[in-house]
Amino acid sequence: MPDQDIFSCISEPRLVARKFLARPQHEGVGAVVRRSIGRFELKYFDPFLVLDEFSVTAPAGFPDHPHRGFETVTYMLQGAVTHEDFEGHKGTIEAGDLQWMTAGRGLVHSEMPAAQGTHKGLQLWINLASKHKMIEPRYQEMLSKDIAETMIDGIKVRVIAGEALGIKSPIYTRTPTMYLDFTLKPGAHLQQLIPKSWNAFVYILEGEGVFGNQKSQPVTSHHILLLGPGDGLEAWNKSSKVLRFILVGGEPLGEPVVQFGPFVMNTQEEIDQTIDDFENYTNGFEKARHWRSESAISLDY
Repeated sequence: MPDQDIFSCISEPRLVARKFLARPQHEGVGAVVRRSIGRFELKYFDPFLVLDEFSVTAPAGFPDHPHRGFETVTYMLQGAVTHEDFEGHKGTIEAGDLQWMTAGRGLVHSEMPAAQGTHKGLQLWINLASKHKMIEPRYQEMLSKDIAETMIDGIKVRVIAGEALGIKSPIYTRTPTMYLDFTLKPGAHLQQLIPKSWNAFVYILEGEGVFGNQKSQPVTSHHILLLGPGDGLEAWNKSSKVLRFILVGGEPLGEPVVQFGPFVMNTQEEIDQTIDDFENYTNGFEKARHWRSESAISLDY
C-alpha cells in the first residue's frame, strides 16, 4: 500500500471552471503552435502569460528575438531544439529535457530545430513581479534523466517544478509555481494538492480524462481546463488508453500587466522604455548590437 501522505486527502476538489480547445496557429517563422493562454479567449491567467504546444520542422523555428520581464519554460516532448543567446549561452534541449529561462532585464535568443524531422514541445511564459522584472538573466536546465520521476498505482509523474507523490523538483521558481507531467494508466485515479490561493490549469497532451468530478464528461487532448477554487485536483482515466496531461499552478501576482509582444512590464511607460532600450542597445540589450545566432547566419534570416 502506498504511504497515505503521498495521496493527501482533498477536502475541496477544484472543478473545471472553463475549458476550450487550443487550435493551431502560425508563429515564429513557419512554426505551428496550439496557443491556449495568451490568445483572445484567454489573454492572461495570472501569473501565466502564454502556453504554447509547438511543432517545428526545419527550416521553420523561432529565430533571433528578444524578451524582457518574465520567464520562459521550455519542455520538449519530441525531437530537439537548439538554443542560442547573445551572452554566448548555447545548447540543445532534447525530448524530456527542461530549460527554465529567466529573461529578466533583457535577453535576445533563438530556438531552432536541432535536426531534420518534426520537433514538439511546450513553452510556458510565467510573469515576474515588478521587483524582479529587471534582474539579471539566468538559466536552470535539466536533462530528462535528472528530472524527478516516480510511479505509484498506475500514476507516473515527472516533477518539473514543485512536489507530487512524495518527490520534489530542485528548480527554483521566483514566481511560486508547480509544473507536473502526469501519465495515468487506464483505471487510475489521481488526487493532487494545490495551494488554495493559486491559479491552476490542466493541459491534456494525450488520451482523454475526467477532471474535478467523476460525473463530468471526458475531455480530450489539446484542451486547456481552468480550475476553480479548492485545495486540489482529482482526475480519472476511465478510458482504455493512456492519459497524459500537465498540471500547472502558480501564485497570482495581482499586478497590472502591459504587454507588447515579447516584452511584459507593469506600465506603458516601462514598455516604451523597453522598446527604446532594445532599439538603442542599452540597459541590458547592449550585446544585441553585433549579435546574430549561428542558425540565423546559416539560414540567412
